[in-house]
Amino acid sequence: MTIRAPYRSLRGISAAAALLAIGAVGCSDVSEAIDSAKDGAKKVARQRSVFSLDIGDCYNPTGKAEGTAYSVEIVPCDEAHEGQVVGEFVIDKDKEYPGDDGVSTIADERCPAEAQKHAPDTWALPKGVALFYYVPTKESWATGDHAVSCTYTMEKGTFSGSLDVAKSLKPEQTTYLTGSNAVYEALWATQPEKDTVEDDLDGYKTQAKAVGAALDAHVKGLDGIEGAEVGKLRATLTKAAGSWNKAAKAADSDAFYLAYDSAFTGIDPAKSVAARKELGLATTVPADDAEVWAG
Repeated sequence: MTIRAPYRSLRGISAAAALLAIGAVGCSDVSEAIDSAKDGAKKVARQRSVFSLDIGDCYNPTGKAEGTAYSVEIVPCDEAHEGQVVGEFVIDKDKEYPGDDGVSTIADERCPAEAQKHAPDTWALPKGVALFYYVPTKESWATGDHAVSCTYTMEKGTFSGSLDVAKSLKPEQTTYLTGSNAVYEALWATQPEKDTVEDDLDGYKTQAKAVGAALDAHVKGLDGIEGAEVGKLRATLTKAAGSWNKAAKAADSDAFYLAYDSAFTGIDPAKSVAARKELGLATTVPADDAEVWAG
C-alpha cells in the first residue's frame, strides 16, 4: 500500500482577516469564526513537505490515502493524529527508477523490518492502524529523491501517543520481541505460492528450515530471561523448533505433514500470551493472527 494523496492547495487565513471578513455579526459567530481561523492558521503553520519527514513524526495526511502527496500536517504526538513515521531507508542511488510497481515491491519488503526497529511490538498497535509508506515518484527520483518513509497510519479515525517506543523497552522485552518477530517474519516471507505441499515440497521445506532457524535463535535468546511463564514458552518453542527442523528434512509430503501439524500449532501466538504478560508486553493477539491459527 502506498500513500499517494492528491495534492491540495492550502491557503491560510489569519484571525484578523477573519474578523474583517465577518463584519457585524453576533458575538458567538465572531468567536466561532476566530476559532476556525486559528485552527486553519495552525494547520497551515504545521505543513511540511513529505520530502522532509523524519522518523517519529506524527502527522495528518493533507488528502486521501491515494494519489501523489506533496505535504502533510505535522502534529505533536500527544494530539490525535492519523499516522506516524516509524522507519525510513534509501533505495540504491545508482539504480535507475524501478518503476511504480518496483518501488512498491521494495517498500513492501523493507518497511516491516524498518518499522519494527522503532515499533517492535505489533500487538500494541492501535486497532485499525496499518503499514503504509511514502515512495519516490518517477519525477522526484530524477531530482535525487530515493528515500522511502514507512508509516503506521489509521485506515479510519485517529490515535494519540507515539508508537516509537523501542528506546523505552527493557532489555528482556527487546530480546523477546526481536526473536518473536523474526520467527513470524521467516514464516510469512518464505510462504510458497503453491497452496499444497504436494505441489511444492521443496518450497515448503525451505520455509520450514527458515522458521526452524529463527526459532532456534529465539529460544537461545529466551535462555537469558527469567520467569516461570517465559520458561514454559521456551519449552514449547523448543519442541516447535524440533518439528520445523524435522519438516525441513522430510523425504516426502507425508513426512512433511506429520511434522508440520505440531510445528505450526507450536507457534500459535496465543501460546505466548502468559509470557508476554510476565514481560509487561501487550497481551491481545492481533485479530488477523488469531484468525490464521483458528483455522
